[in-house]
Amino acid sequence: MSSPRWPSSVYGSGREPDPRFSLANERTFLAWIRTSLALLAMAAAVDALPLQIDERAQAAIAAVLALTGLAAAGHAWRGWVRTERAMRLDLPMPGNAAGIVVVVGVALSGVLLLVASLLRA
Repeated sequence: MSSPRWPSSVYGSGREPDPRFSLANERTFLAWIRTSLALLAMAAAVDALPLQIDERAQAAIAAVLALTGLAAAGHAWRGWVRTERAMRLDLPMPGNAAGIVVVVGVALSGVLLLVASLLRA
């Protein structure tokens, strides 16, 4: 007897999709998790290193990177669930608007770093 799979909200509906597609969905999930971890590591580094910029700017950059990393982690889970459920129910694949959040977060961090670097005394 096999144990129930979690989350039942995903595995309890529809039919089992081709394993290749489920594994591709899992790889995408893991890529988003790696992105999230990289953003969180950058936030920790920016926060911990003695950068030659204003402390408030340094804290803001670290905060933007951390929030972007948290958003990427949340999207990883949400995207995996939505895609797996769509495959099981033969629905169209969901869109991915989370990429723009990462782009904006990284770009904002870069602009803050650039401005802080240019304004240092």
